[in-house]
Amino acid sequence: MADAAMTEHQNYTAADIEVLEGLEPVRKRPGMYIGGSDVNAMHHLIAEVLDNSVDEAVAGYADKIWVTLEKENKLIIRDNGRGIPTDPHPKYKNKSALEVILTTLHSGGKFSNKAYSTSGGLHGVGISVVNALSSLVEVEVARDGQLYKQNYSRGLPTGPLEHAGEIRNRKGTQVGFIPDTEIFDDAVFSASRIRKMVRAKAFLTRTVTIIWCDATGEERQEEKFNYPNGLTDFLTEQIAEKPCYTESPFAGTIAITEDNKEIGRVEWAMAWPLGSETSLTSYANTIPTAQGGTHETGMRAALTKSLRSYAELRGKKGEKITADDIMSGSQILLSIFIPDIQFQGQTKDKLTTPSAARMVENALKDQVDLWLSGDLTSADSLLERIMERAEDRLRRKKEQEVKRKTAVSRKIRLPGKLSDCSSNSNIDTEIFIVEGDSAGGTAKQARDRHTQAILPIRGKILNVASATKEKVMANSEVRDLTQALGCGRGKDFTLKHLRYERVVIMTDADVDGAHIATLLMTFFYQEMPELILNGHLYLALPPLYKMSYGGTSVFALDDAERERHMKTTFKGKKNVEVNRFKGLGEMPASQLKITTMNKDNRRLLQVSIDSLADSDLTVRRLMGKSPEERLNFIKEESNGVKADLDL
Repeated sequence: MADAAMTEHQNYTAADIEVLEGLEPVRKRPGMYIGGSDVNAMHHLIAEVLDNSVDEAVAGYADKIWVTLEKENKLIIRDNGRGIPTDPHPKYKNKSALEVILTTLHSGGKFSNKAYSTSGGLHGVGISVVNALSSLVEVEVARDGQLYKQNYSRGLPTGPLEHAGEIRNRKGTQVGFIPDTEIFDDAVFSASRIRKMVRAKAFLTRTVTIIWCDATGEERQEEKFNYPNGLTDFLTEQIAEKPCYTESPFAGTIAITEDNKEIGRVEWAMAWPLGSETSLTSYANTIPTAQGGTHETGMRAALTKSLRSYAELRGKKGEKITADDIMSGSQILLSIFIPDIQFQGQTKDKLTTPSAARMVENALKDQVDLWLSGDLTSADSLLERIMERAEDRLRRKKEQEVKRKTAVSRKIRLPGKLSDCSSNSNIDTEIFIVEGDSAGGTAKQARDRHTQAILPIRGKILNVASATKEKVMANSEVRDLTQALGCGRGKDFTLKHLRYERVVIMTDADVDGAHIATLLMTFFYQEMPELILNGHLYLALPPLYKMSYGGTSVFALDDAERERHMKTTFKGKKNVEVNRFKGLGEMPASQLKITTMNKDNRRLLQVSIDSLADSDLTVRRLMGKSPEERLNFIKEESNGVKADLDL
């Protein structure tokens, strides 16, 4: 063995050293340049081309961009900007600047601020990467009244630059490309995804009109996107008619200055709708920064400092407020344009320019102060909401410190069949209510022991809507549920004593399972309505089928999803193996974990109440003591209903 290793070592010579030239490194390792070779990476190619046209528009040289998706997975992007230079490059006398840009990494006009003061493309690899990873690239340049054309394939020109003659009423660059199937297999462009990307760019560039066309069908579908109010238009569409804590959104744009010289700008639009989920979307030089970055840090600092100062001005303890209290439930859009921009990686998901935090904070701080002082009614309303969040956060923190200690002292009163989680806090914890010991045993193996508790119940729980109070109080399943949750029920219910953040009903994906889930929801609605009103009750959605063919396996929630997989995933193949789960207890723990309990893959349905009056009526009719009301409901709702009954 030693001799073999020595021989192999001696055979390692200069001939074993590979030198990748031109665009070969891109084709060899596409993940280094566009993050992979999957469908997401393929769509990143669009951004690389589109950003060049957007940069022309931001620089003031273009006001129209055309984006067209054609058949055979071909995408064409055209602008009416200056056009890529076609004259010979000073360093490469026998090549045009166009060919140098298309075939050479780290070439372009964005390394200095001469051609573009701000831009999204920085490394000079975008369009050359698209060329390297496409089976066909067709470039047309209309410049100085002349039209030039050149085609490429897999990074190399297929012919010389052609002078196609004079052209009138057109200027700018057009790039059409087809992604190489050797790199991306059979992945195809998504028209809806491209439309969303194009629309976002239009929101970010007020002066440009982007014409989007889907030409893949029998009829061309064309839309024009132009938003003169920028992010304000974007936010208005996003929040629609939702009532907000402030009379109007906080929105604007302001120059970023350095040494009394304008070097960029920041634009923002913010609102705090009632009952909204937090949403922060940011951009840097029109590039979406999904992972945030230093510009978001600057914005958070400006908001926090201003609102703390305003709170002190209004006689409240501003030091309590954190950035998370302010951001919670907000809808925020942020866009900056700055020179010398830096991103984390070529896919540019995160802004890392250190000075951006200071630039944004300095530009935004005074604007927040002016907005708050200019509308005291809205400012007080927003401050009250933020203070409530801060006080609630501090209160929860104190409660969490003692909650688990209290639970330990009450351990003897917890039901014996409860398999509790080990977390000392109720944050991100959940209890799964399952049917029977068999399903309970499988769920215990599939759970995350730190955050997930399991409570098996026996058979169908009591219908509390039609039972007497005495019968409800004497029922062992009701008693176990109440003890496990720790928050009491009825008039003794106290939400802050709830031991878990989420209560999840997990029953079999059949008629019996649906009946048990209905009985449990009835119990929670009648005995613990605040649990539902505060968003703590969920239904797990386990699959009914596992479908396999070759090396592909998928899970189907119901018959409709099974048929959809047959048509799409398996494309009508005849020998697909379809297994129907008899129940959660029959499902292997590994599959239950992947499909129903793992937070990254599962599907949960949150139980909510739109109207208490309507809910009372529905529960009374379906679950109450009167069989006549149930019969009438069935008669009213059964007309035209077709269903496969699980008999």
